[in-house]
Amino acid sequence: MVFNSLTFLIFILLFFPLYFGTKGRWRTWVCLLASYLFYGWWDWRFLSLIVFSTVLDWWFGLWISYNDAPEETRNRCEKGSPVLRLFGNLTAWAQSFGLKRATILAFSMVMNLGVLGFFKYFGFFADNLAELIRSLGMTPSWTTLHIILPVGISFYTFQSMSYTIDVYRREIPWEPSLLKFATFIALFPQLVAGPIVRAADFLYQMSEDKKFDWNRWNSGMGRVLWGLFKKIAIADSLAPFVDQCFAAPETFGSLHLLIGVVFYSFQIYCDFSGYSDIAIGLARMMGYNFPENFRTPYFSKSFSEFWTRWHISLSTWLRDYLYIPLGGNRQGKWGTYKNNMLTMLLGGLWHGANWAFVFWGFLHGLYLIVQRIVSPVWRRFVRGIRMPQLAADGIAILTVYALTLLAWIYFRSGSVGLAGGDSFGTANAMISGIASLEGFHFGAVINKFQVAKGMLVIAVLLLVEISNLRIRWNVRQVEQPALRMALFCTILWLIAFFGSFGANAFIYFQF
Repeated sequence: MVFNSLTFLIFILLFFPLYFGTKGRWRTWVCLLASYLFYGWWDWRFLSLIVFSTVLDWWFGLWISYNDAPEETRNRCEKGSPVLRLFGNLTAWAQSFGLKRATILAFSMVMNLGVLGFFKYFGFFADNLAELIRSLGMTPSWTTLHIILPVGISFYTFQSMSYTIDVYRREIPWEPSLLKFATFIALFPQLVAGPIVRAADFLYQMSEDKKFDWNRWNSGMGRVLWGLFKKIAIADSLAPFVDQCFAAPETFGSLHLLIGVVFYSFQIYCDFSGYSDIAIGLARMMGYNFPENFRTPYFSKSFSEFWTRWHISLSTWLRDYLYIPLGGNRQGKWGTYKNNMLTMLLGGLWHGANWAFVFWGFLHGLYLIVQRIVSPVWRRFVRGIRMPQLAADGIAILTVYALTLLAWIYFRSGSVGLAGGDSFGTANAMISGIASLEGFHFGAVINKFQVAKGMLVIAVLLLVEISNLRIRWNVRQVEQPALRMALFCTILWLIAFFGSFGANAFIYFQF
């Protein structure tokens, strides 16, 4: 089920009356069952996978907590629900093996990453191993399984893993209610494409029923509409031109391909941030707060700043659960470089089972390393020639954006590879075509109407984002009902006028 579909509109019109019409455990059950319906709409068979992951990590959290305070945990289990008593007895039996907390956490990581690796990477590594065997003059005797990738598995696996890790670190208490924990993992607004919500930021919000609040409802509705505008009017409008460029880059001129790459940078931004906006807005209407996932990333003046603005929930997850445990920047210059590169390589692999995604991660790791070397020199140069700060910031923003565009070429080509195409062949053809400067004039650009429309919707986006830095429309539209109504009507008109209504799936569903 996708947000930009008639099916979801019907779903949400039925959900909210049930949600606000119930209380306590009944409301939690409404959220859980609605979320499972939302997820199972694609393929009900994968519900068993998310249920398995949920129960597993909930139990591992209980087991780790049992090691910390066995008497206290046993008493809570005995006074709890039949399910909690059952798992309490199972945990008491498991304690007889004398496993340490770190071993239990390792079991949890192996199980989670094992499931994720099987569904997402089994075919990738099997195909690469077969290719290696062929290069040695031998013929592999196996046939690679064609495994369907469950929607959103990367997101809910990371979300579930963060709970177990945080319980192990004693940063949060274990959650006695399997119902609440299952709802936290499966809550439909963020289930399939984020933001990645952590237990520490959400479980406490379920401690009491959220009352209907007009201000939160209006604010959330505005966020949902803006997300739909990003998706339907911008991302889906740019998609045909982008697809055309990456499908046959050798047939187009240099300027046409460059416009295609620029359009892709805004397509993926609006597609993904649009989903996050809708998810955050829906959660706000329900009374919950989700973390921000994007903050005008293309205005970043450095790559370290870019990763505090782009896919924030993933970048902070990688920072807290990978980069810092590896040593972060505490291991000297070369250790920092190594940790930066390893984190970005794994971040690239997280996005998809294709070497183009890994190379995209390599480029960003390289950018972060070079930035550490170049930044002090650049600052001294700016001070030395007394360059105005506005000019220095403008150069930095354009440089970061240009290098980000180069990386996006490989990222988009990775999607070609997931569909069975030649990832690096497509990327190299795009780069060669742009660098040739053949046909680098507007007369050589095909589909000029699409280009004009794309530039117009991008201009609207940038105008709103720049003005929102000062005006904060999201606050003002709540404070002033007339302005709120005007904004809602304007967004709806923009969606109707510029939108592409095909209920296209969001890009990050494939990750």
